[in-house]
Amino acid sequence: MTADFHRPTRFPPRMFEGYLGAEDPAQVSRVAHDTAAAVLSRVRADPDPEIVSRLVSYTDEHGIDAIAELWSQASPKSLPGALWRIYLLRTMIRQDAAGVSLAFQRGTEVSRTIDQVVAGAPTPAGPAEVRELADVILRGVFSGDFAAALERASAFGRVAATGFTSLADDADAADAVHPDRPGILTRRALRLSSLAEELTACARLWRHDSLD
Repeated sequence: MTADFHRPTRFPPRMFEGYLGAEDPAQVSRVAHDTAAAVLSRVRADPDPEIVSRLVSYTDEHGIDAIAELWSQASPKSLPGALWRIYLLRTMIRQDAAGVSLAFQRGTEVSRTIDQVVAGAPTPAGPAEVRELADVILRGVFSGDFAAALERASAFGRVAATGFTSLADDADAADAVHPDRPGILTRRALRLSSLAEELTACARLWRHDSLD
């Protein structure tokens, strides 16, 4: 593709036009795959630190909806699907760094796996540390080992999911102030577990040169 990518906070105009004019799933899917492949291949071919930093913080300026419009409907086991989930995980962490760090810390205490090591979070991991980890993982997508970045995100999701499950078990369903807290925590755990499973599958496909 010959579209300009020297300003990485903007996608090629024809990509947006194609998306906005699409009325059938095939067209939407094609645009999602084209934009994901174009962005990733261009940046990984020349991972300029400034460009990578701008891509990492893209949703801070434009919001997660800007990414969702392009990639959220893609198959979970696809390149746009993987990128969407990485951005989604980062957004979740940044919106509730205190809650996620608490869950991650609890997960490291009750988990019997090496996921916390794979995730690469420091111990203890407070709000600032998990926010930084989210940025490091997304940066690795554009300038490091792509599959390893997906696996780190997946491992983080599993540990946090375990932590949310444990916190849900501790929550008092009879609490008059927050009676729905156990359900909220359980749903967060389930979402993170699903996300982790999908990212693991994407990492496996990438290593076999089958993620598109």
